[in-house]
Amino acid sequence: MADDNRERHEVDIVCARLAERFPHLSPESIRATVDEIHATLDGPIRDFVPVLVEHLARDRFSAMAPPRLASASA
Repeated sequence: MADDNRERHEVDIVCARLAERFPHLSPESIRATVDEIHATLDGPIRDFVPVLVEHLARDRFSAMAPPRLASASA
């Protein structure tokens, strides 16, 4: 049970980091995506689950990122 609490806490930290990195996304959207990804990782080895969740969510959010405007100096 303590491991479950630790993992949940680490996933909460992942949500906070993703919110800083993707400020254009709502915290609710980030949480929903993280929870969706987290639910798919159901194997017995849990040590790296928060890291995997963060990587998968970051990849998904990066793919959705709005295109950047061309630099004025270009």
